[in-house]
Amino acid sequence: MLTWQAEDGHGLEGTRLLLGTGGFRALGRLVRADPHGGFTASYRLLVGDDGTLERLSVTSATAERERHLTINRTDDGIWLLDTGTGTGSTRADFAQAVDVDLAFSPMFNTLPIRRFGLHRNMGEHIVPMVYVSLPDLEVRAVEQTYRTVSELDGEDGHALVEFRWEDFTAELVVDADGVVASYPGLARRLTDGVPQPTA
Repeated sequence: MLTWQAEDGHGLEGTRLLLGTGGFRALGRLVRADPHGGFTASYRLLVGDDGTLERLSVTSATAERERHLTINRTDDGIWLLDTGTGTGSTRADFAQAVDVDLAFSPMFNTLPIRRFGLHRNMGEHIVPMVYVSLPDLEVRAVEQTYRTVSELDGEDGHALVEFRWEDFTAELVVDADGVVASYPGLARRLTDGVPQPTA
């Protein structure tokens, strides 16, 4: 079980994470207490042994309404979106993307970090990404960049991976499993011994 607290003090994310040899399963929930409109969201994430997304189901709720989204990525790279309206799945043109990013969640930065092994080997990748916003669950294609700053340190068991998206940059502290421990500007995992990146 992993828990992150938002740096602004207005959010929490809790995840039950089951790691495999290459893939993993995650069952999580986010809560945002925002004076301009808080929400809760729950997700089920399945990542295949090759490190690519297989399925993501998200439910979000505000005071006004509840929304649902299921994303499936088939073995031949076809993306299928189901918004839970009863009309079934629709195909989406995200052919180059194999990862998904969920707003407010440091858990989802783990996908490309583990797939490329950026916590263990130096590298830099421009990553086509399917981005899911919260709480409205809008889906769009974006590009994000991940670059190893420092590999796993034998002393503290953490690595640094730089994350860039448009004009935003952050150095993510990543544990030995490639899971984000600290995401400056977003959230920090509630655990002892998580180092902070130097300014």
